Amino acid sequence: MTKRVLVVEDNELNLKLFCDLLRVHNHEALGISDGREALDQARSFKPDLIIMDIHMPYVSGLDLIMSLKKDETLSPVPVMAVTAYAGKGDEDQIRDAGAEAYVSKPISVMKFIDVVNGLLERSSGIDA
Repeated sequence: MTKRVLVVEDNELNLKLFCDLLRVHNHEALGISDGREALDQARSFKPDLIIMDIHMPYVSGLDLIMSLKKDETLSPVPVMAVTAYAGKGDEDQIRDAGAEAYVSKPISVMKFIDVVNGLLERSSGIDA
């Protein structure tokens, strides 16, 4: 069954890569490059998974994750954080914000898909 994945990523090349990988693996992907649109897009798209860049202009991915987790409708949707800036303690901070998974950039394609599929399998009983 096709799963819906919202990708929030300000780097256009990464956005295209992530969406292309998801589509090749039979998922429906919606990519947005402006984090300010993330909550509205998530509400209308009703994703099964959200992939969130952490360092974006205008709004932090951490702030978006916390906002998603405070939203009654969106809080059950798993979030996979991706970031190129993986410093000491970053993963703990990202998980504390509410992300269920964390992948550092540059991504390993196999790890990316494995994490996506694992999160989608765990959330298969959740209606977003």
